[in-house]
Amino acid sequence: MPLSDHERALLAEMEQALSADDPRLVSALTGTRLYPGRPRILTGLALVLGGLVTLFAGLIAQTPALSIVGFIISLTGLMMVISGFSGMSTLRAPKKARKPKFGSRLEDRWERRNFDR
Repeated sequence: MPLSDHERALLAEMEQALSADDPRLVSALTGTRLYPGRPRILTGLALVLGGLVTLFAGLIAQTPALSIVGFIISLTGLMMVISGFSGMSTLRAPKKARKPKFGSRLEDRWERRNFDR
């Protein structure tokens, strides 16, 4: 049975209110990501590369402060890359159904055997 125009408008209004109230829930239910990992990974890789260039420039110029700054920039970029990959795997991976425990399976069998006659 198709929805009427009024019901469609009401449903669209409810969806908009839900997405405004709780965008994380909407992204989890729809499978879309709020913060895509690809730009974060690319930014992190650029920071790692820039930090390494700064580190080596500090080593060549024999300036320890510049080398330390380059190391910190590289470390920050590496952390961004790792967090970008870990965010992608946790949000996109489908959740597996948990296997019922041994005790609950025994209870279910007992219930079926004794009360489902």
